[in-house]
Amino acid sequence: QVQLVESGGGLVQAGGSLRLSCAASGRTFSSYAMGWFRQAPGKEREFVAAISWTGGSTYYADSVKGRDTISRDNAKNTVYLQMNSLKPEDTAVYYCAAGRPGYSSSYGYTHEYDYWGQGTQVTVSS
Repeated sequence: QVQLVESGGGLVQAGGSLRLSCAASGRTFSSYAMGWFRQAPGKEREFVAAISWTGGSTYYADSVKGRDTISRDNAKNTVYLQMNSLKPEDTAVYYCAAGRPGYSSSYGYTHEYDYWGQGTQVTVSS
């Protein structure tokens, strides 16, 4: 089992950067794929980025590709989302998730993840 806690959110001006962190408690952390999702007010939770359990594969939503970078440090039981060139449309609550998607095409679906953090707010001002 895995318990997740996000941090690093805040208020930033458009064009700025933030690094989100997700700390996991379980010793089996390294066996899980990790994902970042976000949810803006009045909208569905959407996929942002994911990384395989080996760290060898990463996946990004088109909306953040080229601006965001997901990484993991299994020794620290931590997953990161580096967010650059932030836009007002990036404003949302960002959630970290752990799961074991069976196929690359599954990484973007919320139901493929078993554990979720409480979320951290990211607000980008124009």
